[in-house]
Amino acid sequence: MGTMKKRPVLIGLTGNIACGKSTVARMLAEMGAAVIDADAVAHAVIRKGTPTYEAIVRRFGPEILGPDGEIDRRRLGDRVFRDPAALRDLEAIVHPAVLAAIQERLAAGVEAPAVVIEAIKLIESGFARACDTLWVVTCPEREQVRRLMAERGLSEEEAWVRIRAQPPPEEKIRLADEVIDNGGDLEATRRQGEAAWRRRVGDP
Repeated sequence: MGTMKKRPVLIGLTGNIACGKSTVARMLAEMGAAVIDADAVAHAVIRKGTPTYEAIVRRFGPEILGPDGEIDRRRLGDRVFRDPAALRDLEAIVHPAVLAAIQERLAAGVEAPAVVIEAIKLIESGFARACDTLWVVTCPEREQVRRLMAERGLSEEEAWVRIRAQPPPEEKIRLADEVIDNGGDLEATRRQGEAAWRRRVGDP
């Protein structure tokens, strides 16, 4: 009989838009974690031909499609970030499909001391409850605006619309096991990530 393999620690990693979740996820990958990016999973489950794609087009109409017939995420974003009811409808369509795809991947088995599920809506989608530990990445709002303008080409107004469409970070922080402040330099962020890893997973 082989020895039972230890199940990886399931780390839920979240934080509001442009706080640097992906930066922290990359650091955790360097420490040995397997990373599942829920946004990348969402890209896959809304591709043309999927049931999720059909449901989104039924709800929002063909004007959200690009010339290639795929969903244009920026057009869709412009619609839902200004309309809380539309955003809720979109999430009700997309979240279950993303969660099912993530669970499938976990069920297939992962060779790593920890699996990081990186998701902006980790708490709201209910998936945080399945995680062993919840980590929240934070940074000041003015830094979020700067990053959205620099990295995603948004205007200042568009950046604020996206930030204001999200719950305040305090709600996530209240539920967090670990809070990583990514408002300073990357070395400071790395030190916090390593300390959290030691506490929750063991020595990197």
